[in-house]
Amino acid sequence: MDKRFSGRKKLAECLNVEMIIMILSLAWPTMLEQTMQTAVQYIDTAMVGALGTEATAAVGATTTVNWLINGTISALGVGFLSFIARACGANDKAAARRAASQAVLAVLAAGTVFTIFTLGLSGRIPVWMQVKEKIQTLASRYFFILYLPMLPRTATLIFGTVLRAAGDTKTPMKVGILTNAINVVLNFLLIYPTREAALFGWTVTLPGAGLGVIGAAAASAVAFTAGGIYITAVVWHHPLVSPAGQSLRPEPDILRPCLKVAFPNMLQRFGTSFGYVAFASMINSLGEISTAAHTIANTVESAFYIPGYGMQTAAATLAGNAYGAHDKEKMHDLAAMFLPIEIGLMLLSGSCLFVFAPGLVNIFSSSGEVIALGTTVLRMVAVSEPFYGFSIIVEGLMQGVGRTKQPFVFNIIGMWGVRIVGTFLCTQVWGMGLVSAWACMILHNLLLFALFFLCFVRGSWNPLTKQKR
Repeated sequence: MDKRFSGRKKLAECLNVEMIIMILSLAWPTMLEQTMQTAVQYIDTAMVGALGTEATAAVGATTTVNWLINGTISALGVGFLSFIARACGANDKAAARRAASQAVLAVLAAGTVFTIFTLGLSGRIPVWMQVKEKIQTLASRYFFILYLPMLPRTATLIFGTVLRAAGDTKTPMKVGILTNAINVVLNFLLIYPTREAALFGWTVTLPGAGLGVIGAAAASAVAFTAGGIYITAVVWHHPLVSPAGQSLRPEPDILRPCLKVAFPNMLQRFGTSFGYVAFASMINSLGEISTAAHTIANTVESAFYIPGYGMQTAAATLAGNAYGAHDKEKMHDLAAMFLPIEIGLMLLSGSCLFVFAPGLVNIFSSSGEVIALGTTVLRMVAVSEPFYGFSIIVEGLMQGVGRTKQPFVFNIIGMWGVRIVGTFLCTQVWGMGLVSAWACMILHNLLLFALFFLCFVRGSWNPLTKQKR
């Protein structure tokens, strides 16, 4: 009896090790990809920051609109992720390829609509965001150029999700590296004027166009275009999800389940991203110092969410595979493995954020007021990271199995019931500053933790809960 129990224990331990390896092999390329994307933001913000507070504010003023657009498009990808991951789990390659062909239609439709939307409203968005009048024109031009390549940007978002659903997280990572490299090189050439620099005792002339903020926008636009073309070529030749040879006509039996999953997630992302826009608009009304500190703190903070969102992608893919294979045991094992790994990673990242906040803010600004304010809000949010990490993983598991309605409700309640109402009262009614707005954001994160924790304990996240062993 003891020997048998010992053997089972060793087998379970082996399986756990194998599962950890599987989780990390899917998660690390996504983490590196997001690191590259964050590096682009860091480099853009740091380079533009050298031009002054007004330049930083012009670039950062429309950042939350970027989240709104990217979030809405990414929601379409979640529908395809759930469908393709389940098809792969059931070893239905034909269904996976048909879904990929429908993803091509989604890219064309969404890319066209958002191109018209972003370019048509580029002149009004800085006004709606309450950007100071003296930088509205600059912010508008930056936004217009940044969104000229909307179609390839859409391809990067949706095709990246298609590849991850098929277990290929390395290609989106490579796209992120390519985009980052092109952006950095072009930033050096386009932002600054021609100047001289000392290199190993030699004086070197560095060419430059001296375009400032407009140069940063052009560099990003070219980089996004290259990334979109590259990922489209990879998807087209992929052995598992290539749409080549498939019909590009709408197929209701594929689109219906994809949209059923995507629609609540789209409403969630649209609602929360629009909330970010309202949140940023209220902060912009506080003045340049608060806007710059908020922009820099957002940029710094985004790097410390990378472990969380990298693991979320892996959780969604593996949960979808397990659901497609109707493997109840694997579904439970995934949750048992993901949560402690995620919380540990977010504890580590939160601790690093708390300790290194002053130095990180100092990278982007030389203003003492901006550094002090940015450090304060970053240290506040660092404490809530492990709680938010729990929410991220449970939401990822639910995305993988196609349960997106509850996360939609949770996020809308948190965003509009806590963050927006609280920030409005604090900043617009009671005359408080940026610290109060970030306190409302932290309360939002803690509410999400409570709601997702309750959902997890009750088992409502898992459609296989009632399945017999």
